[in-house]
Amino acid sequence: MTLGWILGASVAGGALSVALAAFALYLRASWIPMLVSFAIGTLLGAAFLEVIPHAFDQGDPHEAALAILGGIFGFFVLEKLMLWRHCHTEDCEAHDPHAHGAATNTVAHDHGRSGALIIVGDTIHNFVDGVLIAAAFLQGIEVGIVAAVAIIAHEIPQEVGDFLILLHSGYSRARALAMNLLSSLATIVGGVLGYYSLQAFEGLEAMLLGIVAASMIYVAVADLIPGLHRRPQIRDGLAQTVLIALGIGCIALVRVVVTH
Repeated sequence: MTLGWILGASVAGGALSVALAAFALYLRASWIPMLVSFAIGTLLGAAFLEVIPHAFDQGDPHEAALAILGGIFGFFVLEKLMLWRHCHTEDCEAHDPHAHGAATNTVAHDHGRSGALIIVGDTIHNFVDGVLIAAAFLQGIEVGIVAAVAIIAHEIPQEVGDFLILLHSGYSRARALAMNLLSSLATIVGGVLGYYSLQAFEGLEAMLLGIVAASMIYVAVADLIPGLHRRPQIRDGLAQTVLIALGIGCIALVRVVVTH
């Protein structure tokens, strides 16, 4: 019975994620560059208002901070390897003398690099969410339902932001939806493994959440924000600022509503 509730809550969370992504399919392509600013806000808001405080509460803060630092460094190395591979298999912006000039007028794709990092971080995040859902239901059905609703509600603005980043990164809409679906399956995996072996994850939760936060911070600061600076017009800058603040505000609002 308990396992059934865990599976139901995990599937519901994944289905909602895919439904939100499907809704984003109908966005106009011209909106995506500006909506990336909203995605940056949701990433930073989720990292600093939700994931990092939770990581500090679940274990040694120094261990969680070390995981964040190591995660950022690891994602830097991973992106460097991806960039190296891309530049050795086809032309890339690093070897194109006209790329910088063209980029000043448009927000160019990054050949999937930020999208790949987002998928890694989102998959780990979904896995941890599944473990948390399992832990809550093992304490009781009522506790599990409340916790599952809270976890799923926290994911709503972030999942929309992640999907926008995949599109911005050069993924087709169909491929972005498929990757979102695959990533959401990690919630089910985390829920099942959490049910059968929850004690094995108790000492790893802070570290895993630290890596999740690192992926969010790295993608937002290293990959997405530099692209915003390619649109230096005052009107664009104001719109970007408002949308980043709106993304952070959405995370903060959901957190306030859920915790009260």
